[in-house]
Amino acid sequence: MSSPRALGRHLLRRAVAPAGAVALALTLAACSSSSSSGTGNSNFVGGNGDITVVKSADRKPAPQLSGETVAGGTTSLAAYKGKVVVVNIWGSWCAPCRAEAPNLAKVAAADAGKGVQFLGINTRDLERSNAARFDKRFGITYPSLYDPYGKLILKFPKGSLNPQSLPATLVIDRQGKVAARALAALTEDQLHKLVDPIAAEK
Repeated sequence: MSSPRALGRHLLRRAVAPAGAVALALTLAACSSSSSSGTGNSNFVGGNGDITVVKSADRKPAPQLSGETVAGGTTSLAAYKGKVVVVNIWGSWCAPCRAEAPNLAKVAAADAGKGVQFLGINTRDLERSNAARFDKRFGITYPSLYDPYGKLILKFPKGSLNPQSLPATLVIDRQGKVAARALAALTEDQLHKLVDPIAAEK
């Protein structure tokens, strides 16, 4: 028969297992060139460079995303209904995220007149101030949802065109459906090639 102490340890392990699994999955999301990188049998790993574009008829609705922003306000994906929304998942600690940040800032400004809105999801930054400094450093003026524990990322169902790496970029069409996904840090040219055709859709 187990001792009370052993039983207590067993119950504690069971209680924290779901939260631990989420934390582990997100830790494994660390980009490969970051000191926080990880590999393994997770469905959420370093980017493989894949860029996927979905035909209009085959697109699935994006999940509802809302919450506090890095700047301290609130926003949601629904707030940009009727626009093409470029959702970029990033962390201030992620080297490829830092590399692509200036490109995101430039394309966000260039495409604003085309009805394109950029929206970040900041993850694994347990201190909001780190994310805020990142935005300031790279001239990011669009909002980012603050998601330190990856709860918003997990709203994308398994098997869908979900963000499986950091960085990852999703393009949501004007009907609120996921039109494209990139599992890599993107150049300015790659961003235009990914976003502009979707923005031009009628």
